[in-house]
Amino acid sequence: MESIAFSCRTRLSPPPIYTSPVIPSLKNLNWHSFLARPRLPSPPLEVLDALHRQRILISGAGGSIGSALALRLATLTPSSLLLLEASESQLYKLTREWTASSPACPATPILGNAGDAELLEHTFAAHGPRIVFHAAAFKHVPLMEEHPLAAIANNIFATETLTRVAAAHGARVILLSTDKAVEPASVMGATKRVAEQIVLNSGGTVLRLGNVLASRDSVAELFAQQIAMGGALTVTDPAARRYFLTLGEAVNLLLIAAALPEPSSLLAPVLPNPLFIADLARFMARELAPGREIAIEFTKPRSGDKETELLWSPADPAQPVSPHASSDASIGAMVSIRSRQLAAGQLGFLLANLRAALHACDLEAALAQLRALVPDYTPSPAVLALARQHGPQVPL
Repeated sequence: MESIAFSCRTRLSPPPIYTSPVIPSLKNLNWHSFLARPRLPSPPLEVLDALHRQRILISGAGGSIGSALALRLATLTPSSLLLLEASESQLYKLTREWTASSPACPATPILGNAGDAELLEHTFAAHGPRIVFHAAAFKHVPLMEEHPLAAIANNIFATETLTRVAAAHGARVILLSTDKAVEPASVMGATKRVAEQIVLNSGGTVLRLGNVLASRDSVAELFAQQIAMGGALTVTDPAARRYFLTLGEAVNLLLIAAALPEPSSLLAPVLPNPLFIADLARFMARELAPGREIAIEFTKPRSGDKETELLWSPADPAQPVSPHASSDASIGAMVSIRSRQLAAGQLGFLLANLRAALHACDLEAALAQLRALVPDYTPSPAVLALARQHGPQVPL
């Protein structure tokens, strides 16, 4: 009986509970003490007033920048705000935050993909947005090196579909792009460069940003997780440097870009020299674990990584935004880049070839077309090896 009783007690006792480490919040960190530069300016009242009267759609609304932009626009109570997001969980989270912070502002959540032409046609016909902030994209460099055709499908052809439908309905697209689109060394960067050309060719606006601190899945979030786990902070290369800006600054720049009247504008913020990622790691270690010794381990650059990034190429002249575009000094926060563009006919021809390669799952052909679209793109050895290994049948 004792053994049976012991057996029962053993069987009924609760299993051990695994407690995951508590990840410290990054919202309250004084990022500007790390950036060591003046804050980028906020949009003037004339910009906010102009947006107040607009019907606006945000793609990728559940992402870090998309959701921050949506919540900021809620304070302006635009005439209509459409929140397009492919992730059910992220859209659900945003709608809960929205209800808690902006119950009086009308918003329409839309669960779907920015490349769904039928959904977009219905949305534009029913709601008539006039401004589209296109923030939906695949952004993780190493992951897209492993799934290049998925990056092409989402970053290029979803952008093409959204831009085409928006143009047909008289809406203007503001594309959120990345410094990785400049002289790209990754599939992600190359696909974003093509997306830039698509939007610029349609008369839209492109805003290139660097790394946004505290955004979801950013290097800052990774460091916070590693600090919580009690381990070392991993940095790919001691020489690795990036441009950094805060989430609030990113949203402000998007709002300013949306108000500039100049068509086909490629914009970038005016920032000092890029900062070392290792210095960010040291800053976060001091802030989140004061008095604790935290080591930094240097690993190695990942596929598609560059030692440093550029906001524009030396071959593409940058100049201050036209003083006639706005009467406010906030335009001094950005430059307009005179980037080399493919002619509309050539762009369409190469995109058609790229689409055919994508449908055939032919990565070698897709890379050839991607390099024709972005001549300064240098595919990584890993992507070239993937193309040789799988031949014409590479899974998305």
